[in-house]
Amino acid sequence: MASVGQSPVKPLDKYMEKKTKINTTAGHSTRRDKHSHIQCCLNMDVESSVTTGFEKYEFVNNALPDIDFDAIDTSCSILGKNISAPFIISPMTGGTDLSRQININLAQAAQALGVVMCVGSQRLALENETLADTYRIRDHAPDIPLFANLGAIYLNYGYGIGECERAVDMIEADALIFYLNHMQRVFQNGGKLDFRELEDKIAQICEKLSVPVIVKDIGCGISADVARRLEGAGVSIIDVSGAGGTSWVKVTRLIGDGLEDSSPDIFDNWGIPTADALTGAREVIADTSLIASGGIRSGMDMAKALALGAHYVGMALPLLAPAMDSPSTVIDKISTVIDDLKIAMFGCGAGDLDALRKAGCIRPVDKREKT
Repeated sequence: MASVGQSPVKPLDKYMEKKTKINTTAGHSTRRDKHSHIQCCLNMDVESSVTTGFEKYEFVNNALPDIDFDAIDTSCSILGKNISAPFIISPMTGGTDLSRQININLAQAAQALGVVMCVGSQRLALENETLADTYRIRDHAPDIPLFANLGAIYLNYGYGIGECERAVDMIEADALIFYLNHMQRVFQNGGKLDFRELEDKIAQICEKLSVPVIVKDIGCGISADVARRLEGAGVSIIDVSGAGGTSWVKVTRLIGDGLEDSSPDIFDNWGIPTADALTGAREVIADTSLIASGGIRSGMDMAKALALGAHYVGMALPLLAPAMDSPSTVIDKISTVIDDLKIAMFGCGAGDLDALRKAGCIRPVDKREKT
């Protein structure tokens, strides 16, 4: 495994001036936007006021668990690779020197823990090869599953199988994520908003690409109907990415005018709560694996998501500040989440992930048994 050293990120004001007007050229995020995204997420309230919905569920206590806590097994596999826990570092950033150090810190932590990592959108590097090194972290994480990332919308603006393969090759990825962000794009100046026929184009990429395809929203949620359509298109994994965590509508609105709240906020809470998106998708899809992300903030959230049918759980915002510090700080944060997952598993008598998903481990709060 790669060595884990201290790699503190330089102060953010070294990279951008505060309160700077952002000009999003022709609906594209720019390098300057990436700095603004990081600053906004670190220093402002960017979370939805909608809850994830996990508070509507509780675990059933098992006072005779018949398992050894030290033998609880959180390991599993994803796309043919073994991982120590069903934990995914969700896409965050790339395209700048600051992003590069954040990605290195995240990659070293993922390698040390044996979990999955995703990079941020690689469009900037596809259009400017000099930025590719801000995403290339395979040397720091030689063994883990690593996922590339592109906006699906660009399939309607000139991107095709060539650009997708370039993104995969750039970071030696095991899969490609297409993210869906139609509501965020409404708030981008000159945003590209033609989402027609993307389902068919995603299906074409699924058929031709050298690695599996994953599709995710960015915090507004995948509905049951869309999950069914994505499975039909050949998508290997669906990340429901529901509401209850970071609102990218809110982030985009906030950075659109010098980090000042000058636009209507009525769409900040748009979306399907993560638990609802997860259970809805679970009911209609047959074989496709599910990632639950969007407002996952603890091992308890992770445990509930897995008990409700998720195969994996993704987290982003809570890891950003640790990644500004060092790989070790990221390791501490993720380790706490996984340790709390194990405690929840012990509490309900689940010795492994299959047991956690069995009927009877979790129930709606309003249907608890009368005693």
